[in-house]
Amino acid sequence: MRSIRPLFTARREGGARRRRPLTAVVALGAALALTATACGSEDDTVGGQQTGQAADDGKIQIPDDIKNRLKDHGIDLDKWRDGAWKDWDKDKWLREAQDYVNPIIDGLWDPDRMRDAEQPDQGVEEGDISDDQGVTDPTPEPVDAQPVTAPYRTGAAEAGKVFFDGPDGSMVCSATVVKDPANPGKSNLVWTAGHCVHAGKSGGWYRNIAFVPSYNNNGKSSAELESAAREEVAPLGVWWSNWAQTSTQWIEQGGPTGGQGAPYDFAVLHVTPEEGGDGRSLEETVGAALPVDFDAPEASEIGSVTAKGYPASAPFDGQKLFQCPDTPGRLSLSANEPTMYRIGCTMTGGSSGGGWIAEGSDGQPALVSNTSIGPVTAGWLAGPNLGTEAKGVYDAVSKKFAGQ
Repeated sequence: MRSIRPLFTARREGGARRRRPLTAVVALGAALALTATACGSEDDTVGGQQTGQAADDGKIQIPDDIKNRLKDHGIDLDKWRDGAWKDWDKDKWLREAQDYVNPIIDGLWDPDRMRDAEQPDQGVEEGDISDDQGVTDPTPEPVDAQPVTAPYRTGAAEAGKVFFDGPDGSMVCSATVVKDPANPGKSNLVWTAGHCVHAGKSGGWYRNIAFVPSYNNNGKSSAELESAAREEVAPLGVWWSNWAQTSTQWIEQGGPTGGQGAPYDFAVLHVTPEEGGDGRSLEETVGAALPVDFDAPEASEIGSVTAKGYPASAPFDGQKLFQCPDTPGRLSLSANEPTMYRIGCTMTGGSSGGGWIAEGSDGQPALVSNTSIGPVTAGWLAGPNLGTEAKGVYDAVSKKFAGQ
């Protein structure tokens, strides 16, 4: 049996790299969308965040209500920064929408930690694909992933990596800077897979979620990166998620196997620079952001799409950006759920959340899906067909930060 798995990677904290099973896909819903609450940085400020009151030094203090909420959950900021975030006791692992906290820890994502984030291996048997009512097309022929020409900011400025921590260690996904209709030209929104932010029914919100645009922009090898400064690995800085949104479907039903919710496996982050930044938004900093097409046609009509990501499982090492162009077919995991896009592609774990780009209704490039699952043996990827639920999540995050 071949296995299907969402494509992100993990590394056990303080231990050697080893392969583990991949968690199942995450679902996002519009009507019951979940939201995350912003919190603070190392000096009890929220770098670059527009909530709270400004202090005399111009920094923005954590609002008292957020401090109180952190205390209500037993979170002491000093202890958290000193390592209390590594406590994954089930009773202390926050899982509800209103309980998301992600205090900035300056310097946590150093080059070594980013480079070593690696893959778990939780699988879903391909034989579990059933009841497709004839809407699953033949398995596509593999398309060899091609390296994106460096520097990445020239042709793929919107791409980057999402880093986060879970019980098994540091993990990584791919992601895309997307436009914010409430803040035209000044977006701080990032699109990724839902399973990159929450562990599902068996856990809660992942921690230390951060986005690195144009990761390893110059396409250096792993050997060259071993001695690279943080500015080389993260040339445009580290942007922490002060807001994340995923669905009740994943929180209530998502598991380490089974593929539940894959047609809704998408998430939106709002980010803020770790060091306060220069006042520019993420979109202004990277010089790009893609619109999201929620009216993309069915697989038989969409034409070619290009999936981008940072695959980290062999034969890849997670340090370089790759892409696969292909014409999508259909994949149905359940008769009761929407049909997904599926393309041939040899990208592996780490590419989860990476954007699928196609020509939008205006003839310009647009994000139409993101990598969600693929077989352990590699060869194809599947992503959700974005529709009403995805738009609801996107609009909710946009409106939350309107004018900020």
